[in-house]
Amino acid sequence: MRRHIRVRTCAVASALPWLLLMASAGGQEKTPEKLLVVERGANTYRVHCAVCHGKSGEGNGPLADQLRFAPPDLTRLARRNKGRFDSEMVQRIIDGRWPVKGHGGPEMPIWGDAFLESRKGYSRDALREKIVELAAFLATLQKR
Repeated sequence: MRRHIRVRTCAVASALPWLLLMASAGGQEKTPEKLLVVERGANTYRVHCAVCHGKSGEGNGPLADQLRFAPPDLTRLARRNKGRFDSEMVQRIIDGRWPVKGHGGPEMPIWGDAFLESRKGYSRDALREKIVELAAFLATLQKR
């Protein structure tokens, strides 16, 4: 009997991150494919964005104090847009089509070669996919 309780506890604990992710998505049904997209976006965020925007996206990363422009609180993107998260706008900011202070110009975003694939060079499809994944993750960070 005790072993069953331990097994169930482990199963619940391992499912908790997925459940939290689903709950944070505003009640939208999340398929395994959508969850994978968000997970990949979270990984990209941790590697390329958290150093400035912070682990939680609130603009308090370890380098935030050293930057010329304060990183915005990414958890309030929807709030600043009348409660709607605009994925297309976020993608334009990330890829440089909608320049913002601190991200560099449209030809060379501040992260430069961050999405360069060592064997293939730049892949527009892979880059686009990373940006879509990153925007999907940012949607889960939105505060009400």
